[in-house]
Amino acid sequence: MMVGLTGGIASGKSTVSQMFKEKGFVIIDADIASRKVVEPDQPAYREIVQVFGESILLPNQTLDRSKLGSIIFSDEAKRQKLNSIVHPAVRKQMESWKNEALAVGKQTIIYDIPLLFESKLTNLVEKTIVVFVEEQVQLERLMERNHLSESEALARIASQMPLREKIKLADAVIDNNGELEETRSQIEELIKQWSLHP
Repeated sequence: MMVGLTGGIASGKSTVSQMFKEKGFVIIDADIASRKVVEPDQPAYREIVQVFGESILLPNQTLDRSKLGSIIFSDEAKRQKLNSIVHPAVRKQMESWKNEALAVGKQTIIYDIPLLFESKLTNLVEKTIVVFVEEQVQLERLMERNHLSESEALARIASQMPLREKIKLADAVIDNNGELEETRSQIEELIKQWSLHP
């Protein structure tokens, strides 16, 4: 079974993903795929440099993510342009990892995709899980984790679909407001409920 795991920035999705991984599930992480496809030897990288110019490169020729981030966070058209280059390449990479996992007999594959609903990728999966935290928790965690001011953190949160909207679209919700043990027991319950096998 293909399961989509999503959440919001600083909602604890990576923690939940790690817990599934510890139980033997294959995780296909869209963030890892998106970093891989923009490495200097990749076609998507060449296209990004062509579109945005060499000023977005660090001295070692890799992408300066914070510079690129500041360009696209304030410009919707540029953000869409970047996504139109990166997303198809990411999908292709994830498909290739999925086929490798299936080839060695894996039964459940968990797609860890931050923008599962925004990017309309639910067609890749049979079930969806949203990792949920209250807005205030999300804001505090993000400010602390990324050393952002409140306004910077709010801008990043606002660039994604609100978690409350995602809950309405999900098949299951993991409430990550509490302790890690509470999160872990919700995952175990869900594995039973859906009869998931690695």
